Amino acid sequence: MTVSMRTIATFAVAIFLGVVAVLLTRGYVSSVTERVATPMVAGGTVPVVVAAQPLDRGVVLAPNFLKVVNFPAEAAPSNVFHAISELTGGKDQQRLALRSMVANEPVLSSYLSGPGGKLNLSGTIGAGMRAVSLRSTDVTGVGGFVLPGDRVDVLLTRVTSSGNTNNTLTQVLAENVRVLGVDQSANDEADKPVVSKAITVEVSPEQASAISLGQQVGTVSLTLRHVADDAPLARKAMDVRDLSPAPRRTGGPAAPGIRVVRGTDSSRFSFGAVNGGNSVEGSAAAFRSGTADALGRAADQAPASVSAGVTTP
Repeated sequence: MTVSMRTIATFAVAIFLGVVAVLLTRGYVSSVTERVATPMVAGGTVPVVVAAQPLDRGVVLAPNFLKVVNFPAEAAPSNVFHAISELTGGKDQQRLALRSMVANEPVLSSYLSGPGGKLNLSGTIGAGMRAVSLRSTDVTGVGGFVLPGDRVDVLLTRVTSSGNTNNTLTQVLAENVRVLGVDQSANDEADKPVVSKAITVEVSPEQASAISLGQQVGTVSLTLRHVADDAPLARKAMDVRDLSPAPRRTGGPAAPGIRVVRGTDSSRFSFGAVNGGNSVEGSAAAFRSGTADALGRAADQAPASVSAGVTTP
């Protein structure tokens, strides 16, 4: 049985078209797979997981608490999640909200604990940092107005000795540090002042050692910063000598002295340092000299008397 050339050509064309169709299908499937793997979609947007309802601090994230919204690619934060499945799962994969969120707020990784995480303070401390607590009173704790999330400077006031001289010194132990907790509360959305017994701050390991030592040798206190103030302090220490000098005494009782009356003339001689700065010896010498001259003139003119008060000739 012979096969015509037309039949062979038809089979060849069919095989060729089949191969082309397979290649085109494979390319299309690959492009679709790449678009699914990459969160970009048509229109220059990116899917972002947001809160579907208001979420309280400490809540365990569940699928019905979340939804996906397309954000403009250039406006989406870098630390967002693109699928709800990244945030939900079994007990070992559950995440907790470390802060409250409003509806439609993007869920950022910094707002959540790690997979299987617990709502504890260690999850909020930055890498390489330490949490250290210091004793607080109504004065050292700024009247209770220091709350979690605030920024403070930590000061130490102590007495130093140099020979037989004592000097009071205040120095900066840490500046612009974040308050992690007040007593046993780490809720950074608290807005009610409370006089606490302990305040926990986030500092470097060296600053933590300095604060612990400072509490043993002096009084550690806090100064509260403005929410937008992150400028470094110009002075790191101050002692009593840096305070304004005490005002000098400008008045006082007159120095004791003697007044000599000669007729209608009267002279006063003072003993001790007065406004002019005369010494006792100088005043006495002036008195002797003036008295000798006065007695000489009195012998020639009129009798004179010397007294401590007014004398009538």
